[in-house]
Amino acid sequence: MSLRRSRPARRLSVTPLIDIIFLLLLFFMLSSTFSKFAEVPLSSARTGATLASGDRLFLRLAPDTLSLNGVAMDIARLPAAITERTGTGAPPVIVSSAPAVSAQRLTDLLVTLRSIPGAAVNVLSP
Repeated sequence: MSLRRSRPARRLSVTPLIDIIFLLLLFFMLSSTFSKFAEVPLSSARTGATLASGDRLFLRLAPDTLSLNGVAMDIARLPAAITERTGTGAPPVIVSSAPAVSAQRLTDLLVTLRSIPGAAVNVLSP
């Protein structure tokens, strides 16, 4: 004789599981950002292209400093300095960054250079 009574097997309800999945889906959809981030055009310098020495500007970007043709410069003053040197037409700007420069600092520089009308920016790869 068995003291335990056997119970019939109950069907498992999936309704609470579907409710939780729906709530999670709703939460992630509402908390996501669908805005497009700004794009910075980037071109790399090619070998073999020759320009006269007066026809280009050279920017050296380091983690703490920035120099334009060897002269130390603040990033906020850069557009004014380039337009003072070149007048109306901006020559190609060649950017060389030190290996320790963060991506954010390089992006800040590229956004600043993009505000100069007609500036063609080339980034040297390390």
